[in-house]
Parts: sequence; structure tokens; C-alpha cells
Amino acid sequence: MARILYDLAGAEDRRFSPHCWKTKMALKHKGLAFETEPCIFTEVKEKVAFAGAERVPTLKDGATGVGDSWAIAEYLEEAYPDAPSLFGSAEGRAFARFANEFADTVMLPQIAGAIVYDIYDRIVDADRSYFRASREKMMGRSLDELRPEREAFVSRLRSALFPVRRTVRRQPFLAGEAPHYADYCIFGMLQWARCSSDCALLADDDPVAEWRDRMLGLFGGYAGSEPAVAA
Repeated sequence: MARILYDLAGAEDRRFSPHCWKTKMALKHKGLAFETEPCIFTEVKEKVAFAGAERVPTLKDGATGVGDSWAIAEYLEEAYPDAPSLFGSAEGRAFARFANEFADTVMLPQIAGAIVYDIYDRIVDADRSYFRASREKMMGRSLDELRPEREAFVSRLRSALFPVRRTVRRQPFLAGEAPHYADYCIFGMLQWARCSSDCALLADDDPVAEWRDRMLGLFGGYAGSEPAVAA
């Protein structure tokens, strides 16, 4: 039975979910073949209900269904111990958990503020009412009010990335000489913006931009093959 990842999709089949990108990179790291099942926002709950989930990513692996990117990473590590490790060690798992929390609680709010209006422009018509209402409730402001604040969101993100910047200036990946799940957690957030917005989150000479380019080239350029939004 095919391994299926339920993956958020926008208009023209654009795949931009940061959490889905974490999982896709994890599956590639493990060397596991998979197919993706595109889901627009308003059909996600119906499509992933089989796993008791409400959001994507959700993985169907044979008779097993797992929702949530972190839960999927832990599942893959335990179910496929002979494949390359996502964490490397117990200490590596703890570091990856920190990176995941940093991505979700520090990076995501600033990136969302900078690009949410662009995402709205790149989803299917059937999702627009849901997306606007849910995101405006989440952000506490209308999309139109958020748009002029883009530069402030970008500035805060760049400041928050200081420890990431210092780390990848000294070594190729956050995990050292080779990437592991900690890298995928941070990368997923930047890939989210790359695939849905023309907003320049990073300066061209930022070491984080160089690291992102290395991530785009992994696994035969898998993530890099996803079309970016042109400036």
C-alpha cells in the first residue's frame, strides 16, 4: 500500500505549509517513498478524519494514520530504525524539539504577519472566506491592517534568527556537518514564505540565506523544485 502524506495545497497546486515541509523533508531524509494527497483548507478535516486528526500534515502509512509533524517525525524514527536517523541521539532529539518550538513560536508569528496577505491571494476561491476569518481572528487584526506592517515583521524575524545565523556561519547545518530534523523545522518556515510570497525575509548576504540554499539542494533539489514566488 502506498505511503500517503496529506499536504496543504493552494491555487495551481501550490504547496506551502511549513509543517508539511518539515514532514516531506523528514520522509526524504529517511529515504521513504511517498505520495502526496493535496488538500485545500476547507477539505482538510474530512480527508484526515481517518487518523483522528484535524490538520495536515497527516501521514497514512499502511494501516497507520499519524497527524502532526512532530508526532510523524517520532513515528518515522521508531517505525524505521534502520533508515537514516532524524535525530541521531537522545540529545539530538531534544535539540530538534527545541528547534521545532523555536520555529513554531518565534518564527511562525513573524512570518505569518509578513506574508498572510500573499497567502490569501494564492489560495482557491473556496478557501478565501474561511482563511480570512480564521487568520484575522488568529492575528487580531484584518489582513488589510497587517499588510503595511510587513517591514516590521521582517525586521523582528531577522533579529530572532540571530542564533541561527551565528550557528550556520560556523557549520554547514544546524545539526553540524549533515542536516537532521532540527534543520527541517527551521527550513519549513522559510520554505513556507518562499512558496507563497515575494517578501524578502532574508538579506542576500545573510548566512541563513546560504544555509537555506543548501537545504533547497538536498535530496536532488527536492525542495528547490517547488516553484518560488518571483519578486
